[in-house]
Amino acid sequence: MTAVTDTMIIARRSFAHLRREPGQLVGFLLFPIIMIVLFAYVFGSAISLPGGGNYGAFLMPGIFMQTMALTAVQAATRTNTDMTQGIIDRFRSMPIARAAVLTGTNLAEIALRLLGLAGMVLCALALTDWSPHRGVASTTAAFVLLAAFGLAMIWVGTFIGLSVSNPTVADQATFGWLFPMTFLANTFVPTQGLPSWLRPVADWNPMSATVAAVRALFGNPSPTPAHAAWPLQHPIPTSVAWSIALLLVFVPLSIWRYRKASR
Repeated sequence: MTAVTDTMIIARRSFAHLRREPGQLVGFLLFPIIMIVLFAYVFGSAISLPGGGNYGAFLMPGIFMQTMALTAVQAATRTNTDMTQGIIDRFRSMPIARAAVLTGTNLAEIALRLLGLAGMVLCALALTDWSPHRGVASTTAAFVLLAAFGLAMIWVGTFIGLSVSNPTVADQATFGWLFPMTFLANTFVPTQGLPSWLRPVADWNPMSATVAAVRALFGNPSPTPAHAAWPLQHPIPTSVAWSIALLLVFVPLSIWRYRKASR
């Protein structure tokens, strides 16, 4: 119970930053509108899906996934900032559970990102033709998959933030590979249009499985040829497996790096 209490106190510290820096909250609210207008209206006017279908409905699950994936960037910079500014040293001097520091900050991070996701969903419902069509259970399952993938990416970012020297390097070491990977997937266009040598990378990209799973649960267009790779033919179990695998790898690695940095 002490560890749980310490975790919630650390999480509350992260929420307190919004009161002192309300600009972060403005960013959460404006970013969804910018992304929807940019991709749904600018790109959507020039893109058509194989076999037909509404591109806006196809696109929004990809935008939702990209938003959750990019949480790794904020997690990396936030973690490294705490390390380099001596905040972790202060926590070490306090009688708190060691696991509470990383767990509490990451819990607050996923809560904030889910708040941003909720704003994006409202914008999508108001500005596009997107909507879920499979009922409450399937819609809830889709958002659970997005939350699980976002939490896994937060721990990836946490490990990177603990492994580099300053926040600028943390941002570059995360954003530099993560942003291109969100495009090298079925986020914005189906993967069957990619060159044959590049298509396997996109098909086995964890982001492709998550997007395909969310589209299936929402009942949105998801053009997948019969000869598609196994992850796209079974996207829901693949997405769950990827999220669990990332957590099993990067949670222990992050704790190990945190203990090593603390010593």
